Amino acid sequence: MRMLHTMIRVGDLDRSIAFYTEVLEMNLIRKVDYPGGRFTNAFVGYGLESDTTVMELTHNWDTATYDLGNGYGHVAIGVSDAGAACERVKLRGGRVTREAGPMKHGSTVIAFVEDPDGYKIELIEKS
Repeated sequence: MRMLHTMIRVGDLDRSIAFYTEVLEMNLIRKVDYPGGRFTNAFVGYGLESDTTVMELTHNWDTATYDLGNGYGHVAIGVSDAGAACERVKLRGGRVTREAGPMKHGSTVIAFVEDPDGYKIELIEKS
């Protein structure tokens, strides 16, 4: 067994695809419309679905916004340099909500950015 993808619902699919591909440098793997169900799925990630876990962005055509709730945490992405990753995010118009630095009660360097729908993405510096 292996994890295939995680899904989040987004209010504006084009805006979300632009964020994940242009700001976080993921690839758009595939995008499929389901007219009968009035929704579109787009899959983004850093590799092929056959090799790596990806994200499914689901846009329900009749819903512009969602309540994120208080149970969901974040998606984590490994980066070689969290500070440099934050600078790239800012240069591309993304929002950094916590600059790179050691995590509280630990030494791992982390940062947080936010996607257009308010979902948190943690950048974890990996050596």
